[in-house]
Amino acid sequence: MDKSIIVKKIIENKKQPNLRFRLKRKVEDFTDLLFLTLFDIETPVETNIESLEIKFDELINLACWDIEKPCTKIWGNYLERLPMVLEKLNLDAEAIASCDPASLSIEEVYMAYPGFYAIAIYRLAHELYNKGFPLVPRLMTEYAHRQTGVDINPGAQIGESFFIDHATGVVIGETAIIKNNVKIYQGVTLGALYVAKNLQRTKRHPTIEDNVTIYANATILGGNTIIGENSIIGGNAWVTSSVAPNSTVFHSAEIKIKTLPDVS
Repeated sequence: MDKSIIVKKIIENKKQPNLRFRLKRKVEDFTDLLFLTLFDIETPVETNIESLEIKFDELINLACWDIEKPCTKIWGNYLERLPMVLEKLNLDAEAIASCDPASLSIEEVYMAYPGFYAIAIYRLAHELYNKGFPLVPRLMTEYAHRQTGVDINPGAQIGESFFIDHATGVVIGETAIIKNNVKIYQGVTLGALYVAKNLQRTKRHPTIEDNVTIYANATILGGNTIIGENSIIGGNAWVTSSVAPNSTVFHSAEIKIKTLPDVS
């Protein structure tokens, strides 16, 4: 086949006028600099904020598609929220350091804990999500997802002192609500009972009340599902209905160990 015909067919099938993958790379650069600015003690904060504003303007040019909802005022509002976000993230780090006996220092939490990194990028993305800025918050949390294995939709609502231990495989859906002092382990899913496009504007994911612990590989589904405060959800549990406060839910599995007779 003639190469020019192939080129023409490819161009004809590129039907998304706003699909620019350099937006993805620029979001990643913005996210890296934002994280460094908030936490690295040697970073020149004022200089970096100026650089972040320039990078954010580039994101606006690439991602603000709706001319009736201008994005130009978002940066100023977002910048004002950053100290509050940092305060929340410091509480998250302190919760991890105080709960995990393997933690040797709080510096280790900031630099080496994938759960903390995922929470940090979620909180930074969530503020943009609340402003209605298209796509960028999701690209931020997907960037963290690729690095940590933790998939937190930027629309989720998460309270203070949140702790994700070990991190890998955690999924938290868009309409999930997590209140204060909640601790979850690897493989936990806070998901929807049903997946259908007409449910887009409904609460599809569960609510987790204060002081709940959810152990590894537990699955909690449904927008009407509420896990009451001070409850413990055991590993591998499958929960699709509400749990009263101060409850313990566990998965019961029969384990048999067969030992060969001593033939020596």
